[in-house]
Amino acid sequence: MKRTITSLLIINVAIISFIMLPATSLASYRFGTFKAKPPIHVYGAVSKTPVGLSPAQIKTAYHLPATGGHGTIAIIGAYDDATIESDLGTFSKAFGLPACTTANKCFEKHLMAAGTKSDTNWAMETSLDVEWAHAIAPSAKILLVAAKTQSGQNLLDALDYATKQQDVVAVSMSWGGPEFSDETTLDSHFQVAGKTFFASSGDNGAGASWPAASPYVVAVGGTSLTISKSGTLSSEKGWVGSGGGVSAYESEPSFQSGYSIAKANGKRSIPDVAYDADPTSGFSIYRSSGKTGGWYVVGGTSAGAPQWAAIQSLGLSANDKNFYADKSSSSSADYFNDITSGSNGDCGYYCTARKHSDYVTGLGTPRTVKF
Repeated sequence: MKRTITSLLIINVAIISFIMLPATSLASYRFGTFKAKPPIHVYGAVSKTPVGLSPAQIKTAYHLPATGGHGTIAIIGAYDDATIESDLGTFSKAFGLPACTTANKCFEKHLMAAGTKSDTNWAMETSLDVEWAHAIAPSAKILLVAAKTQSGQNLLDALDYATKQQDVVAVSMSWGGPEFSDETTLDSHFQVAGKTFFASSGDNGAGASWPAASPYVVAVGGTSLTISKSGTLSSEKGWVGSGGGVSAYESEPSFQSGYSIAKANGKRSIPDVAYDADPTSGFSIYRSSGKTGGWYVVGGTSAGAPQWAAIQSLGLSANDKNFYADKSSSSSADYFNDITSGSNGDCGYYCTARKHSDYVTGLGTPRTVKF
């Protein structure tokens, strides 16, 4: 089985229009018709052994600790993945991570509806989210909540279930879609004390997406990174697929207006932060397929949401208010790798990475878990 990066990485003119699209032009598109997609890409062929980035490599590149984690990381997905617990076991064993199972109360899967069907693409996304959340914060618990379908309402129902669990400290949403005119009425779902929400910014290049555009969600964009032979981060630039832009509906939150983001025009801008997303520098995951299984290399901004959620579990301080305050400080280099090159389209300023903050990589990628 071999897949390549296809047209999903080609910037579509229609998508670019979302950067500053007036709200009135989207009045007929509403939450009731929203269907999410997981922004994930498989690179190359299935292998019998891991061939992508390992947890140790990404932890070295981003200055993350080898161990740690507090509370529960909630992964919100769609459809059932019947083999996720055994796949997580194979992944953990291969990389020397502690076992995370139902039996030892590290892992829990909750289906929102009995008899939920499976879906190949969403199952691949689930493997990425669960395995890498555990890789980054191996002492944290993982709660996988599977919506019956990818509809907006079913996903919000799954989200609401997760946020009612008291020990959840971070919520990962590796999915999204175009904004819609009534999205501001849903912001209360992301305003839950003690929980920090993370969402992928999308893989279609320039343009804002939901739920990343909510001012109560940390929007995670994407980069392309190169790791040296010694394991350190050699170079990093904005990834061509990284979603980013200005919301058509959400007002600029105070943590952004105080930072003075250029050309935001009083609206919420995304992404806030970034993480490796380029499939060519992708992550190793294990995924069963029928009676056989194998290792895949995957990428997409969906890789960053669960790993930033894990960073929140590690330090319990990863949120937008702290991010923008830390980036404004004189010691900003202690918190973020400032991404100053790369683009996600041909729309000029809005599509170009630059110093301080931009609409491709936000404030940058992590150098710590303490913000």
